[in-house]
Amino acid sequence: MIKKTSIYSHPLVHRLIDPGAEKGKRDDDKVVAEIMARCFVPSLITTTSWEGFHFVGHEIQITEAMDCYGAVVWPSALVLCYFLETNVKHYNMADKNVIEIGAGTGLVSIVASLLGAHVTATDLPELLGNLQYNISRNTKTKCKHLPQVKELSWGIALDENFPRSSNNFDYILAADVVYAHPFLEELLITFDHLCKETTIILWVMKFRLEKENKFVDRFKELFDLEEISSFPSLNIKLYKAMKKSRRSA
Repeated sequence: MIKKTSIYSHPLVHRLIDPGAEKGKRDDDKVVAEIMARCFVPSLITTTSWEGFHFVGHEIQITEAMDCYGAVVWPSALVLCYFLETNVKHYNMADKNVIEIGAGTGLVSIVASLLGAHVTATDLPELLGNLQYNISRNTKTKCKHLPQVKELSWGIALDENFPRSSNNFDYILAADVVYAHPFLEELLITFDHLCKETTIILWVMKFRLEKENKFVDRFKELFDLEEISSFPSLNIKLYKAMKKSRRSA
């Protein structure tokens, strides 16, 4: 059976745009529209539901788990994917060592892999099955380097599972990892543990509560933080961060 739908009725589109989006800046609206256009719904009904995205010249099929926040594609992930694809000149992923924390469905890790990175996608143990499925489905025979999927519970067994001596990550990617959960201090510890002085963090954050602002202030104690882009209609900001040198710290 053929199912005819428009991307404008796609459920993710409604998560992308707030009712007040028209009040945003013109540039903001233009970019949001471009990001929205990367989403599509299947034209055929299949036994396994999935959502589709166009990035890096590929059709990416993502299976979500609606009963778990961590297994849903949120707007911040789309913003980060769009940024990686459209800023290759300044943030080239090719042959770079990249780790994504809170990878969720794996969309960001898939895009980084398609851009040529050595990717390690991490999340909680209960999310790894769906994460591995999505990554394998969308990267097999398509990527220069086969991405890895690994368990990472923030702040737990970091020295054992990610010893500092072997942490040689060029980039840390994070999308919407700060929200109403009780592990913000553990998240900060994890960022710090995975970083060396030259590691670049690309972090997209949706602001919902005052807790997010407090985390940013706490984050600035350990990292030099630069706002790269802002999307007022989404309440989302894209940051670049690097570890403070011992001298400046």
